[in-house]
Amino acid sequence: MLDSNSPNKKPLIYYCVIAVALILLFNALIFPAMIRGSVKQIAYSEFLSMVDAGRVKEVSLSEDGDQIAFLATDEEGNDAVYTTVVFPDDGLTNRLESAGVTFSSQISKQNSPLINFIFSWVLPIGIFMLLGRFLMRGLEKRGMPGNAMSFGKANAKIYAESETGVTFDNVAGEEEAKEALVEIVDFLHSPEKYAAIGAKLPKGALLVGPPGTGKTLLAKAVAGEAHVPFFSISGSEFVEMFVGMGAAKVRDLFKQANEKAPCIVFIDEIDTIGKKRDAGSGLGGNDEREQTLNQLLTEMDGFDGKKGVVILAATNRPESLDPALLRPGRFDRRIPVQLPDLAGRVAILKVHAREVRMAPGVDFEAVARATSGASGAELANIINEAALRAVRLGRDTVEQGDLEESVETVIAGYQRKNAVMSQRERQIVSYHEIGHALVAAKQQNSAPVAKITIIPRTSGALGYTMQVDQDEHFLMDQEEMANKIATLTGGQAAEKLVFGRITTGASNDIEQATKLARGMVARYGMSDEFGMVALETVNNQYLGGDTSLICAQATAEKIDQQVVRIVKEAREKADRILRENEPKLHELAKFLLEKETITGQEFMDILNR
Repeated sequence: MLDSNSPNKKPLIYYCVIAVALILLFNALIFPAMIRGSVKQIAYSEFLSMVDAGRVKEVSLSEDGDQIAFLATDEEGNDAVYTTVVFPDDGLTNRLESAGVTFSSQISKQNSPLINFIFSWVLPIGIFMLLGRFLMRGLEKRGMPGNAMSFGKANAKIYAESETGVTFDNVAGEEEAKEALVEIVDFLHSPEKYAAIGAKLPKGALLVGPPGTGKTLLAKAVAGEAHVPFFSISGSEFVEMFVGMGAAKVRDLFKQANEKAPCIVFIDEIDTIGKKRDAGSGLGGNDEREQTLNQLLTEMDGFDGKKGVVILAATNRPESLDPALLRPGRFDRRIPVQLPDLAGRVAILKVHAREVRMAPGVDFEAVARATSGASGAELANIINEAALRAVRLGRDTVEQGDLEESVETVIAGYQRKNAVMSQRERQIVSYHEIGHALVAAKQQNSAPVAKITIIPRTSGALGYTMQVDQDEHFLMDQEEMANKIATLTGGQAAEKLVFGRITTGASNDIEQATKLARGMVARYGMSDEFGMVALETVNNQYLGGDTSLICAQATAEKIDQQVVRIVKEAREKADRILRENEPKLHELAKFLLEKETITGQEFMDILNR
């Protein structure tokens, strides 16, 4: 891969220097040589003979006085320029006067008018045009507009029906979103039945959801089902260095769409240009982004919905969009594209497994249960990782073990096979992970343990305990959340119980436990002191779900106290469970240390015997 500072990427000044050097070279060497090539050198005696014969018309002396240039008629009767050396001859002047020769400072006719015009105008202009064309191509390769007329072009990618190749059959796990889009497809197929009753096609539909859920794929599927042209452009492509270019691109995009109606225009990441307008931004509150947004609003109001131009847009930051963009008459519909549920994950895995050679009897449902909260893109990556693992192991089909290992790869990273840990550290990690599993197993309403490992991963985890729910859960009660916090504290509690000290290995557990406890107090109303009062808000539910407090400083201090109390109670519960089951803790930790990885069934067999 070439670096941005590679010598192949020369600055524009480099080409300018080359152009100037070439022009100077032509001017100094090539053109004079061409002119000199048309002048004939003759002897002085021949010059005198031509004077006496009346063939010489005009004579001039060079500036240094060592050469005579003269215009004379050649043997074919055409005018030509000759030169000869200066010879001591006192009678030359009288001879020239007698022959009627004209004396001049320079020869008035060295070449024909056509040759002079070509050398003086045509050739230099042609060189400049060629150099200009070469420079413009260099600019276009760098992504800059090489032609002034290309400013403001939308550069939207147009996919014909045969090029998309995507239909609703290629989209799984988003049945509600597909149902909301079927009506748009039906309108594009049969607009007359909607026109008969006076219904109008929604001008725009906004696809909202987390990254990787298939918003772009849904837009392509709508175009594929409707058999209409599909315009695809990213919101960032409207952002230009030059003022007004973004608005010009919007105009050009809608002009193309109207020419190819019925069609679908898809704007990905529309929040790039559709953010809320702020009167205090820029000079007078008007900047390039706002001009682009204003032009988009105007174009959506201006085009006729009966033509069948549908605007689809996607974003994972709907709260940042301008209200004018979301009002009826612009983006009439807001279609949620959520993370898939259990049935949706199974369907997505099957769709992506169509092009992969799978071994008979592969259990997609087991994989789907282990990937709660995974997006469609992550599930596609799991299938691909499983296929890559099968190839690495020399097999021609993907087996269940490949899928299970690929789930761990996506969740925790690849195994660090070359990582060297001391025996004492391996022992600490073993007790830490068994502490998590043992606390989880001894509580009610906790997800069953599926797998425990102490093999380090590239994500930084030295080991992990995987729990998989038997059923899909959308709600958690107060007891379940308290149990989950207790499970998270079980790792460090086991370290303290066995070794009498704690390590840095529980940092991620502490972070998750604190986040859950704070949510119980500030968001879910699970605190007797505050009750059903919102004390924090989610800034972006689709991009990490970061939160911020919306309360006074004194209240924030009380929230911290409540969070500390909840985590302390959970830790005390974990300590109690581990002390009551200490013999099993030692037996299971020893077994894990020997095997490095054990299944949930093996864990439960030892715990229950």
